[in-house]
Amino acid sequence: MRDNYQPLTIGRRITIRSPEDSAPEPVSGISIILERGAFGSGEHETTRSCLELLESGLVAPGDKVLDFGSGTGLLSITALLFGAAEAYCVDIDQAAIESGRRNCLINGLSRQVNHFCGRLEELQETAFNLVLANIYSDILLASATDLTNRCAPDAYLLLSGIPWEDNFDIRSRYQQLGCKTLKNLWLEDYTTLLLQKG
Repeated sequence: MRDNYQPLTIGRRITIRSPEDSAPEPVSGISIILERGAFGSGEHETTRSCLELLESGLVAPGDKVLDFGSGTGLLSITALLFGAAEAYCVDIDQAAIESGRRNCLINGLSRQVNHFCGRLEELQETAFNLVLANIYSDILLASATDLTNRCAPDAYLLLSGIPWEDNFDIRSRYQQLGCKTLKNLWLEDYTTLLLQKG
């Protein structure tokens, strides 16, 4: 399958390119080669907002990342290219896992990524420094305790896919679990939350 599409620039330093794109690499910033196939190609406002926050200094060298509902793996790939050491991509859809695996391979990151097809509660890993979850609101609510329990002290949680009407409920739930809100972005149809575990 050919993935021809025009390079997409997000924020100041992120360029998403097709595997078929033979143009020179950008002089600065990071360049991500992405096959289409699963959710997370960069055009959607929720994905775009997450990428913009990732480039704002959210990632520290050596971070361990959980990408819950990982899709194409775009958020994990971005975090790794900004300096994270290791990522766990979790999705219940095998096709999404395969998409993420291919994208990590073509970006030279396979050794840093663990792909897990299944439910979050089946994953054994904990002590994540950064949790990424661009997923449905009901899943963010149902998984709130599990996600926060998997966080290292002072870890960031970047949550998106939240319709306006669900924003208060999700913020309140994570605050009850000891998280503080650092950013609450209102997009055209959705919202994005940046939280920190207290």
